[in-house]
Amino acid sequence: MTGRAPKRVAILISGGGSNMVALADSMTGDHPACPVLVLSNDPAAAGLTRAAARGIPTAAVDHRGFRGDRAAFEAELLMPLLAAEPDIVCLAGFMRILTPAFVDRFAGRLLNIHPSLLPKYPGLHTHARAIEAGDAEAGATVHLVTRVLDEGPILGQARVPVQPDDTPETLAARVLTAEHRLYPAVLRRFATGDTTRVDL
Repeated sequence: MTGRAPKRVAILISGGGSNMVALADSMTGDHPACPVLVLSNDPAAAGLTRAAARGIPTAAVDHRGFRGDRAAFEAELLMPLLAAEPDIVCLAGFMRILTPAFVDRFAGRLLNIHPSLLPKYPGLHTHARAIEAGDAEAGATVHLVTRVLDEGPILGQARVPVQPDDTPETLAARVLTAEHRLYPAVLRRFATGDTTRVDL
């Protein structure tokens, strides 16, 4: 990208970080963003190793030491996060509910990916719920994070058909493949200041 520094992106994960990998691997060449930190609530998260192998700085704050005190956990989480000076924060399988104070700090630049076609099926067990409802299609949504769980403005969606013999596991695998296309596409557009919806 010429004439403008790339946006600095921090990615928050809890586990293996497959969406983190998709995002990080997309931010090459003339991409309008670059990864500056991968941060986890689990020091043993496999995604931290995958990020380090890509030369991305990593940090971890173990949430288990802060049982019942989300504010204290987030205060620790903010230290490496703010030190990285991100322009954009991407939640990529980060399995902790964030407080309104945390969300407000990054308002308008905090993204999340959710494995359903929001507003359908916020929360957990999305694939089982889609199958039980007899839906013809499922998918994933990238949205801005607001104080209300999974209700922020939608930036993009990817759709996949629900097959007659699908289980939650087989559907989840196909949706995850779609997520790996959708999240990088949304981030590339969002990093240029374009919030036009991406539909795949």
